[in-house]
Amino acid sequence: MDKVIRLASENGVVIFSKSTCCLSYAVNILFHEIGVIPVVHEIDHDPEGREMEKALLRLGCSAPVPAVFIGGNLVGTTNEVMSLHLSGALVQLLKPYQSIS
Repeated sequence: MDKVIRLASENGVVIFSKSTCCLSYAVNILFHEIGVIPVVHEIDHDPEGREMEKALLRLGCSAPVPAVFIGGNLVGTTNEVMSLHLSGALVQLLKPYQSIS
């Protein structure tokens, strides 16, 4: 769990993902369209990936990927991210991390 918390707290926006997960890809594309470049950590390429999956579930994710953290706080998985986006709240959460273009 320490690695998950460390990665989430050291980076503004983090998506814990698997390289084959289409939902993780969709969340990543959404963030890019909003102007945020998240850190994407593919747990299937990490030797500690299994432990990280278990940690994400213990932290409250309904599924291990995608698991989204903003400002060190767990936002949730695709359902939570999309609900925030549809309500307009996601852009506000991401505003401090938007790239200036």
